[in-house]
Amino acid sequence: MYKVVIVDDEPIIVEGISRMISWDRFDCRLVATANDGKEGACVIREHHPHIVITDIAMPDVDGLTMIAGLKSEFPNMEVSILTGYRNFDYARQAINLGLSRYLLKPSSMEELEEAIKCMVNNLMAKKIVPEEVNSDDYEANHLDNEASNFIVNNAMKYIEQNFSHKITLCEVAEKTYVSQWHLSKLLNRTMGQNFSEILNNIRIREAQKLLREPSLRIGDIAEKVGFVDMAHFSRVFKKNMGISANEYRNTIT
Repeated sequence: MYKVVIVDDEPIIVEGISRMISWDRFDCRLVATANDGKEGACVIREHHPHIVITDIAMPDVDGLTMIAGLKSEFPNMEVSILTGYRNFDYARQAINLGLSRYLLKPSSMEELEEAIKCMVNNLMAKKIVPEEVNSDDYEANHLDNEASNFIVNNAMKYIEQNFSHKITLCEVAEKTYVSQWHLSKLLNRTMGQNFSEILNNIRIREAQKLLREPSLRIGDIAEKVGFVDMAHFSRVFKKNMGISANEYRNTIT
């Protein structure tokens, strides 16, 4: 049977959908529920459901990024939104990212059942049978879809805004609602560099700007751009620029 996960921060809604839908009638079974986005991501990766019904207006959740993350990492998974967030442009963007249905609370049982039927039909059209596990082991062209591009853009924005502290691939992956493995693959394919290379390039670019200020010591600059080890900064700078930070400063002052 097709596996279903429900994610909503309102327990009464989770309980209602869980109990009121005749899952067998749609050749589905409910395998897990979650009450926030972080827990939802965990159960989705654990169970690899075929169908997800989720809210997007939950605490500490960026709804569009969550949708993009799900559709990028699990391209065959059907996702429908059940939310009180009434915004046409937001709904349009969500659908462009691969959403199956955008349902507004309170939704009728007929609307919910129609959405489930639609998602099951989509799975059947893609020849996804209930026994198949919806994993992230898929062809490379799935990395080029709109959801994946959305994730890469958000990841790059986050790195650009947070490069000055001890940022990790794990941290960026959590913010973009994908696994570390998937984000690493997306960055490599889209940017042609791994996470460390991207981060170091941004840090060295910022260091170049700061080196124009003669009053700043090189050690202080290294710290400002996120290097905790001066020796590491020196190695990375020379590798990227071909000369030391001090030599670079001498060429621009």
